[in-house]
Amino acid sequence: MKGDRLLKINRKPDWLKMPTIGNRSAGEVRRILSTMNLNTVCNEARCPNRGHCYERGTATFLILGSVCTRNCAYCAIEKNATSLPPPDPDEPRRIAEASSSMNLKYVVLTSVTRDDLPDGGAGHFAETVTELRNTISAVRVEVLTPDFNGDESALRTIAECRPDVFNHNLETVRRLFPALRPIASYDQSLDVLKRFSKIAPDIPVKSGIMVGLGENADDIEETLIDLKNSGVSLLTIGQYLQPTSKHMPAVRYVEPVEFENWEKTALEIGFAGVASGALVRSSFHADLLAESK
Repeated sequence: MKGDRLLKINRKPDWLKMPTIGNRSAGEVRRILSTMNLNTVCNEARCPNRGHCYERGTATFLILGSVCTRNCAYCAIEKNATSLPPPDPDEPRRIAEASSSMNLKYVVLTSVTRDDLPDGGAGHFAETVTELRNTISAVRVEVLTPDFNGDESALRTIAECRPDVFNHNLETVRRLFPALRPIASYDQSLDVLKRFSKIAPDIPVKSGIMVGLGENADDIEETLIDLKNSGVSLLTIGQYLQPTSKHMPAVRYVEPVEFENWEKTALEIGFAGVASGALVRSSFHADLLAESK
């Protein structure tokens, strides 16, 4: 691929700089989230886009708590495999109320992975989607779920609440997967995507990967083909950024031209919609990508 030149990793290039605080609108979003005692992946995962998204009046809600039972090497979310509290039964109502206060017409819900729960939290996702629909007229909802350990009943629970988009991120290429996601499985994630696409063929399936972790062009192309063959129609590709010194370091910063080339390649492979760029994340401008379905 063109644009594969390595860059010095000790300094972020200009194209990776985004506002982290934001304007008055961002402040209002922070106030609502704080008042409602809600978590966002924007904050817990230290997303570089949070100021920008808050300025747009949006946020990605993180349900089922703020502590994860997995130990992915790239993720800033707190880890703890034991002694987690049960899901907060009032959380769906607060998310719906906050979404209404923020005038959201497109809501993205994600969660920590809860391997301690019998259904992985699928029922809580469904309750939240239902509460949003009961509160906001014509709201559209995208769910970004964990793999539920491949449990088909959990996937059926998600399908029955009829999200507008089902998203499960593969995150990285097969070769790097064991080091980055030691408790997860590349093939299981592909199977989750494929099975959901068969359970609910009319609901668009979305996934995403990070680059800059040591993958090569062949790795990425293989991954894109695997995702397309697993029923994925919407794709995100973004730059991995090391959240703290304790996490996996980035190997390189990918230049904008390479992201442009991968977008073209993905569209040629057959994806309906692709968002590919240094600062692209799963829920970044998710409402716009959903229009590509």
